[in-house]
Amino acid sequence: MELTALHIPRALRAFDAGGVEVFDVALQGGRVAAIRPSAQPARGLLLSAPVEAHAHIDKNYTVEETGGAQGDLFSAIRRMEAHRASWSGATLRPRMERALQEAWAFGTRALRTHLDWGGAAPPASLAVLEALREAWRGRIELQFVALTPLDVYADEAAGARIAREVRRAGGVLGAFVYRNADLAARLRRVFALAAQHGLALDFHVDEGLDRDAQGLALIAQMTLEHGMQGRVVCGHACSLSVQPDDEAEATLALCARAGLHLVALPSTNLYLQGAWERTPVPRGITRLREARAAGVGTSLATDNVQDAFYPYGGYDLLDAFGLGVQAAHLAPALDWIDTITANPARALGLAWDGRLHEGCPADLLCLAARSEYELIGPHGRARRVIRAGRLLEMPA
Repeated sequence: MELTALHIPRALRAFDAGGVEVFDVALQGGRVAAIRPSAQPARGLLLSAPVEAHAHIDKNYTVEETGGAQGDLFSAIRRMEAHRASWSGATLRPRMERALQEAWAFGTRALRTHLDWGGAAPPASLAVLEALREAWRGRIELQFVALTPLDVYADEAAGARIAREVRRAGGVLGAFVYRNADLAARLRRVFALAAQHGLALDFHVDEGLDRDAQGLALIAQMTLEHGMQGRVVCGHACSLSVQPDDEAEATLALCARAGLHLVALPSTNLYLQGAWERTPVPRGITRLREARAAGVGTSLATDNVQDAFYPYGGYDLLDAFGLGVQAAHLAPALDWIDTITANPARALGLAWDGRLHEGCPADLLCLAARSEYELIGPHGRARRVIRAGRLLEMPA
């Protein structure tokens, strides 16, 4: 297959372009065989296939039963707890598979989902996840995180059982961290379990607009203490956006030293953070620009889809990217395209980092957009999805 007259963003080039901006790309045997300068003006944009760093495919498509929480995080948590009482393999599998089918059709090549894990015993969603991971092997690389309330780890036996099961199932240890009592002691317990069982970590942290929320800084400090640099991901960190500049900058400098990866979730954060009785002034999105300037890895991701936490949306990562660009003023936009491609690929430890070069996998997204100014809009997002060098059909 030959792809002609496509712009490849600088952030995704793992080759010396020599000042060239538009390329012809040849595909052969599921790989990129050649990248050559094009003699034609750009007719589109070429990206590596997107990577979803943070989703909740056990919760999605439940909003008709739960209703939307309208800006109240803890109301959303309560609504999902009540709904979760009815979950079983039979009810979970259809909506979890629906999420994967949609993500696949839009071009996603890997997806990390958080699974609600409320106690010592594994949830029903784990068995479904393991079955789907095998069924989707070769299409979407499916990862999971045990999303456990931090206070559950205060019970040492419960924490040990969770860690053992996550290890057995090839997952990532996680926790919901937000202004907990005995925060440092309980976080230290999670890090000790991760170190003992050889597990990476992925936290929901400081998901609110409280200046005194210090989970992110503590996680960075403990990452350094336990020598886990490069193995810890943090999602949300909304409170960082309302903290004093000098305090936020110090936290981000610590995150950079610790090799933390920061994932912003613009749709859910905009929906849940800020007042609902008036137009909200705080946006609820973490300091992405400052994080990148400090040397912290950054990604944008989908988070919730049609559940109590966010009642709208779907699994097109270009939606998350476009919303993030606008809400966080990420410009030039193409300089940030690595937040849904190369950056999450590295954070998830994928075999291919998503940067394009001769010999890399031909898992690609070919967009109609000829420049960043056409990228966010219905025409620019029209796409051809290419997996292993073969063209897929887009959903209607």
